[in-house]
Amino acid sequence: MGHLGDVPGTSGLIEIHWAFKGSGKQLRTGMRLLVIILTGLLLVLQFRLWIGDGSLSDVWQISQSVTAQQSENETLQARNAALEAEVNDLKKGTAAIEERARSELGMIKEGETFFQIILPVGDSRFGSQTVSLYE
Repeated sequence: MGHLGDVPGTSGLIEIHWAFKGSGKQLRTGMRLLVIILTGLLLVLQFRLWIGDGSLSDVWQISQSVTAQQSENETLQARNAALEAEVNDLKKGTAAIEERARSELGMIKEGETFFQIILPVGDSRFGSQTVSLYE
């Protein structure tokens, strides 16, 4: 049809040629083939989007897994912080060690009297059936 060199601002190195060889029937057949190829490509891409690897459902499941893992990580970080505080308390003070000896080993200090009150079944004024007092 023409040369791009005729258009101001172009280098003139590229030429556009429009040449249709054959009848209109051959052109329609070529267009049908192009439409079939493009439709097939679209179907393949849609399959991958909805069903194949990396599909939207895979992305959604991974997103749910990440959310669940983040929640679990927050819980574990809180637990680690509590354990770290307990370790620091055990390293620095004797009060925590004394409390553990009382609660877990049933130990008492010298000169101290231990009273254990066992409440009747059904009486839960103190939250449990047994109340321990130290004097």
